[in-house]
Amino acid sequence: MGYVEELRAVVGTRPLIFVGSVVILKNECNQILLQKRKYPVGSWAIPGGLMELGESIEETAKREIKEETNLSIDNLKLINVYSGQDHYIKQPNGDEFYVVVNAFFAEYFEGELIVNRSESLEFEFIDLNEIPDNLAKSHKPIIRDFINSFILK
Repeated sequence: MGYVEELRAVVGTRPLIFVGSVVILKNECNQILLQKRKYPVGSWAIPGGLMELGESIEETAKREIKEETNLSIDNLKLINVYSGQDHYIKQPNGDEFYVVVNAFFAEYFEGELIVNRSESLEFEFIDLNEIPDNLAKSHKPIIRDFINSFILK
């Protein structure tokens, strides 16, 4: 059982604040890796997840990418930190939380892309001008900031 599950056992569904990291991975064709999520079914997102006790935000980013994609990453570049009302989530089971999201960019990764079926339906490298409409709302500004800071620079 991870930190979030242990905490939920104590506080129930009350609103909490969590810290998370997401990582935009860019391939040599200027496409970014997006995750088709299991929940909400078929929605797209930037891969990442929540921090465990004792981790740095960079360690969280690396661990989550490894767990979800089997890829190893390094040389993370910070895009920005996101928080506030746009990062409020209420899950179907009633759990409520706000996430402070640390968004990173990495263009160097290694390993064979393998989908962790417990969280994802698929992963796909997608052109920046073809981002799906059903992208997680809170991830849209992250991609916009990534384009403005690292692509249009």
